[in-house]
Amino acid sequence: MSSKSESGKSNQDRANHRSRALSLPRWAKIALYALMTVLAIPFLFPTWWMVTASLSPANDIYSQSPKLFPTHPLWSDYKQVFELQPFAHQYVNSLYIAVLVTAGTMAVSALSGYAFARIRFPGADALFFVVLTGMLVPAEVTIVPLFRMVQSLGLINTHWPLIIIPIFGAPSVLGTFVMRQFFLALPAELEEAGRLDGLGRFGLFRSIALPLARPALAAVAIFTFLRTWDSYLEPLVYLSAKDKFTLPLALTQYTDAYGGNIWNIQLAATTLTVLPVLAVFIIAQRQFVAGLAQTGLKG
Repeated sequence: MSSKSESGKSNQDRANHRSRALSLPRWAKIALYALMTVLAIPFLFPTWWMVTASLSPANDIYSQSPKLFPTHPLWSDYKQVFELQPFAHQYVNSLYIAVLVTAGTMAVSALSGYAFARIRFPGADALFFVVLTGMLVPAEVTIVPLFRMVQSLGLINTHWPLIIIPIFGAPSVLGTFVMRQFFLALPAELEEAGRLDGLGRFGLFRSIALPLARPALAAVAIFTFLRTWDSYLEPLVYLSAKDKFTLPLALTQYTDAYGGNIWNIQLAATTLTVLPVLAVFIIAQRQFVAGLAQTGLKG
């Protein structure tokens, strides 16, 4: 209990120190916010233009002077998104694949990261180095042997390779690294107190380490969800039926009779695909920033 109270006091002292360091004069705060607003414009404008263009007539998209607001908002493009493709079905495909991959990656990363950080066994550092090398291998290098393996198992044109391979692939390697860094910083006194209460190794992980690892888990969840949601190469290789497509593949199917892109429909569909990503980030942004800070990945 004393270690917890000392740790809490130390965190409060650091928070007070940061608060005093950020206590700027009023004019400096106004200048800082104005500068941050100007710097944010290049990042916000493409998204804003995407939304406004999806509500504008097709001719306005090709205008040399992009409009910040649609003159007469058109919602018919959003209706055609669902009429030209089985978009709702493809939306569900992407959503459930991303959720399953994220949950599986969080579980694998938490267990492996805890093992590498808190359990000492011969060759642990060498094995961790070998695992880390998995992040250095581009997906394009392994896609052919993985395709042949999936084909031999009869899983082509199914969602299984899009779920199982990422859980034990590169996303879990990055997640393992993040979780290991977090568990290394966990005070050993917490586990010693748990041992005195009769907890075993798995009990220490489940009852003490895992509840404290929510910021790092949130960072892993956002990284994994974004990567899975935006994945294009793997679905392109493994899937061929439109009703099994994920959203990145679906967006390429909005073309006219000559193969040209129907930009207004594509922009409307793209706007709809951004919504879950924004929702995940808004819900977990505080834990995400805390996780990056505690695992040393910021900057």
